[in-house]
Amino acid sequence: MINLELPKKLRASANQAHQVASEIFRPISRKYDLGEHEYPVELDTMAAMVEGLADSGAQDVSGATGGRKAKENGAEPDAHATELLGNSNGGNMSALLNALETSWGDVGLMLSIPYQGLGNAAIAAVATDEQLARFGKVWAAMAITEPSFGSDSAAVSTTAVLDGDEWVLNGTKIFVTAGSRATHIVVWATVDKTKGRAAIKSFVVPRDAKGLTVARLEHKLGIKASDTAELRLEDCRIPKDNILGSPEVNVEKGFAGVMQTFDNTRPLVAAMAVGVGRAALEELRKILSGAGVEIDYDKPANDQHAAAAEFLRLEADWEAAYLLSLRAAWMADNKKPNSLEASMSKAKAGRMGTDVTLKAVELAGTIGYSQRTLLEKWGRDSKILDIFEGTQQIQQLIVARRVLGLSSDKLK
Repeated sequence: MINLELPKKLRASANQAHQVASEIFRPISRKYDLGEHEYPVELDTMAAMVEGLADSGAQDVSGATGGRKAKENGAEPDAHATELLGNSNGGNMSALLNALETSWGDVGLMLSIPYQGLGNAAIAAVATDEQLARFGKVWAAMAITEPSFGSDSAAVSTTAVLDGDEWVLNGTKIFVTAGSRATHIVVWATVDKTKGRAAIKSFVVPRDAKGLTVARLEHKLGIKASDTAELRLEDCRIPKDNILGSPEVNVEKGFAGVMQTFDNTRPLVAAMAVGVGRAALEELRKILSGAGVEIDYDKPANDQHAAAAEFLRLEADWEAAYLLSLRAAWMADNKKPNSLEASMSKAKAGRMGTDVTLKAVELAGTIGYSQRTLLEKWGRDSKILDIFEGTQQIQQLIVARRVLGLSSDKLK
């Protein structure tokens, strides 16, 4: 029999994250949804608590720095032991569960936690040990998207030119989560446009670097507690060793190094959708129960109230997304290639999140559409989780390529 229970160590960490979500995030969720671009000052206290837990050796409850924690905790298990035991859980799994729990509270606030940006996972994925020591405790946003492209990461046009001991960056990045609040930005740029995607590298740019400016903050449908910025780089200079990984351009390898970032972050975004979906299902169950609709797991769905049957469908879809996300993170912890599973979890969870939250709004009727509960907010928040870190369509394309064994130039 397959044991799907979480290890005791991970349950403790997830419980801590749930307490943060319940006691800090939920009470202020509506406040910062209505006060877009207002900085959630309550998170400073939480960040200090997280730092204290990390310094004491306790689990990180924030969720975004799983890759770094995996490296710091030595989560590189013996291959033979892994094959025998099949149960090595490290920083990626812990980060995923923490992201799930905090997103159950409020995904916008989760994305606003100081020093826990998506760029931190990017640093963890490809940084050298020396870079991990330098950037291990920064607050890093991730800047990929540009005005000329969205999901096609290979179309990066921001340039990085080596000038002596410095890189000079020029370009514009849009939809940068935490772009105006983070202390550092992980910027994707090309070092040689003539060599295509193989020349795309990621660079750590200090937020106060000369030549880096915030052009504007976006007004959004959801995750309004999180700032989303447009950044401009104009002759922005950074130290030569702020390039993540190797500066060499390997045409045969392509840009697999920077793309490895997504193998870490896509399961995290999937977990965010799973967290929001669970919140909506729990609220919907309360509303249905209050209306006298009984959900019976011992009866066939077609013998139950239509709303109960629909709830069972949504819950089953949620369970599938949850298990796919766990598998992607488990594979990362066990150093198994997880590009396929990362995209599968992101595609499934992203679609599930929008379906579950919007159907919950519908089934709850006037209560769901009003601001009397957070259902309508979760419906708005969930849409971004099917878009950023690669849209639904991009994820399906990646899955098809992996399953069929076709390269990107043969299956577009």
